[in-house]
Amino acid sequence: MQLVWIDWAIILAFFVFWLVLGAVVSRKAGESTEQFFLAGRNMPWWLLGFSLVATTFAADTPLFVAGLVRGEGGVAGNWIWWALLLNGMFTVFVFAKLWRRSGVVTDLEFYELRYSGPAAAFLRGFRALYLGLLVNAIIMAVVTLAAIKISHVMLGLGAMTTVTVACVITAIFSMIGGLTSVLWVDAFMFVVAMIGSISAAVVAVNLPAVGGMKGLLSHPAIHGKLGMVPTFDWSDPQTRNALLDVFLIPLLVQWWGAWYPGAEPGGGGYVAQRMLAAKNERHATGAVLFFNAAHYALRPWPWILVGLASLAVFPDLASLRHEFPNVPESYVKDDLAYPAMLTFLPVGLKGLVMASLIAAYMSTIATHLNWGSSYVVNDFWKRFLRKGAGEKEYVLVGRVTTACLMIGTALIAPRTESAMKGFNILIQIGAGTGLISMLRWFWWRINPQVEITGMCVSLLTAIWFAIYGPEGTPEWVKLVTGVALTTGAWIIVMFLTRPDDPQKLRSFYKLVRPGGIGWRRVLQDAAADGDPIEPAPTHVPLAIMCIAAGSFSIWGALFAAGYFLYGDYTKAIVLTVITVITSYFLLKTWMRISAD
Repeated sequence: MQLVWIDWAIILAFFVFWLVLGAVVSRKAGESTEQFFLAGRNMPWWLLGFSLVATTFAADTPLFVAGLVRGEGGVAGNWIWWALLLNGMFTVFVFAKLWRRSGVVTDLEFYELRYSGPAAAFLRGFRALYLGLLVNAIIMAVVTLAAIKISHVMLGLGAMTTVTVACVITAIFSMIGGLTSVLWVDAFMFVVAMIGSISAAVVAVNLPAVGGMKGLLSHPAIHGKLGMVPTFDWSDPQTRNALLDVFLIPLLVQWWGAWYPGAEPGGGGYVAQRMLAAKNERHATGAVLFFNAAHYALRPWPWILVGLASLAVFPDLASLRHEFPNVPESYVKDDLAYPAMLTFLPVGLKGLVMASLIAAYMSTIATHLNWGSSYVVNDFWKRFLRKGAGEKEYVLVGRVTTACLMIGTALIAPRTESAMKGFNILIQIGAGTGLISMLRWFWWRINPQVEITGMCVSLLTAIWFAIYGPEGTPEWVKLVTGVALTTGAWIIVMFLTRPDDPQKLRSFYKLVRPGGIGWRRVLQDAAADGDPIEPAPTHVPLAIMCIAAGSFSIWGALFAAGYFLYGDYTKAIVLTVITVITSYFLLKTWMRISAD
């Protein structure tokens, strides 16, 4: 499919806007690492929230969701990521204020704030390179794979051409402006991306082969796909595995047990970066709350509708191969159905939707480049190699790291296959480490040896499954095995090793004020040594009520929207009422917590 001049004009206009904005803020961004990586710690909640939701609105996300909808689980297959709302709510009401109080530049700096000695330094330096370069490049490669598939279908461009153009433009933008430009462009990009995804859904549903919402809901190709909760059928092994894969294990284990970028238990990564860039604790909390509401309740349905409509047009992989014979065989997965449906867009709208997908791609990649380079600069170069260097040097190193990350992404992306495979790899790598990330704030007994053990065992387990694991092993079995082995290992190590230095534990408590019974021993010892520490106020019951209310409110809004689209107005109205009530309760309770 070829775009006409008006489509190209729209895309070019967006490129010019992004690069001009980067150039406008470049002088301010280059003043210091705090400006380049944290935008001066003076950002409002709404801008940070927009940035977070734009970052997770990656080019691969619509493809990922469409692929889930076309799979065995149908719409309910999205529980594999809907369940992550739970740790998002924990971040909002428990961890956001703690991150902001810490005052660190990156979340890896936390290691030497919380722990002491060579083990803490090793953790910080190693994870700076491990997460900032290796894992970050894998994440960006999965996102870039989506750009390759979209470009193959929409433009007929090869993988290397797409990667070269996309990487060069995004790297230039990220190197120029730092986090400030990323935040402002993210806000604009999110609006454009939502307009594009809604437009694509409207066109897809109204195709003659689909027949509007009425035709879609009655089409035989989507029979059994519309349910928002999986069927609880234990008699069929295939259905049972699907239920465990996409619903039960994500809700019972995955959300707290596994690390995943953008949904880290306890907060972390670029989510922590945004919280650290906030004006104060309230803005940090508001940013993450806004992000979770928009991420789970506002965005999914346009992608879901396109995925459902694609089943009426391309019912199987064979039909996709027939329609797009020039797309490499390894790329023809269910997620290819999303860009395939975009080929039906009219002139003009094609350019807008392409611009929205480019916006989504650039937003996500720019965030990951800035986040990854912040690790390399602050937690490796500045910490271990050049402690006394000037701010100009650190910013330069950040920009060079950005370019290197983009090159690594370009090399990895053409060798990946699907968004779902990338999701599973990242979940498995972090299986069993999530609980550590939460407990380290509230239990004095967690030490750096625990973190090192969790990181090593989870990675080795993931490698074993990738190389030696029996073929066809369900993903839920891999995840549960990884969580069990890793958790068991770090618990044993915790009781076999000594606690961290008492003075370090006391200084951490005084700065962050986490509160809770997990620090009682530290407070008692401090009082006995003549160094009493005033206990921090705790709001555990209220925080748990906020987490429950926030989860029900956002899930209620998500499902209410779905039932309105399905034409089931009774369920939609009931869920809307539940959403309103829980939102009101949430607001009142949160105001009580924030007042202290």
